[in-house]
Amino acid sequence: MSHFKERFVTLLHEKNFVTDQLTTLEQKTGVKREFIALGALGFIGLYLLFGYGASLLCNLIGFVYPAYFSIKAIESTIKEDDTQWLTYWVVYGVFSIVESFSDIFLSWFPFYYAGKCLFLIWCMAPVTWNGSDILYKRAIRPYFLKHQAAMDDMVGNLSAKAKSMTETVTKEAVNLALNHDKNQ
Repeated sequence: MSHFKERFVTLLHEKNFVTDQLTTLEQKTGVKREFIALGALGFIGLYLLFGYGASLLCNLIGFVYPAYFSIKAIESTIKEDDTQWLTYWVVYGVFSIVESFSDIFLSWFPFYYAGKCLFLIWCMAPVTWNGSDILYKRAIRPYFLKHQAAMDDMVGNLSAKAKSMTETVTKEAVNLALNHDKNQ
């Protein structure tokens, strides 16, 4: 347990925008930043359990932090962080699709949004047992490899149909515009 406490304290003393704000609060209130952070985390946890708009807060947590670190990964020269965040977004996408069909039922369960938030945090956590990595390697990747040829055919067909439809709509729009000009 002391290992987690040390990592937490180290994280709170790294130099970034959030820790700068914690430093300011710590100086103004005289309360240690560890207690301020724990209070904020406790408030967020309680809000996810009982607050109105917990869905929005949960989605922000599942999106803002990963989006920030995805941008940092894009700007870095290290390939591993790109792979980590691409894997997160694939899992997030699959989860979002599944959730869109089941959310109407699941949202009625008590503490659903707290559980969803914990799931998303597990998927983005910088640990070896990261949820995105586990779900991708054990479920998504095997399914994709098994059905890759069929998916490629479907995407190719859809692309061809979309291109054909775009050309048809463009031709019709040009014809309508030309006919409209002639009638005036």
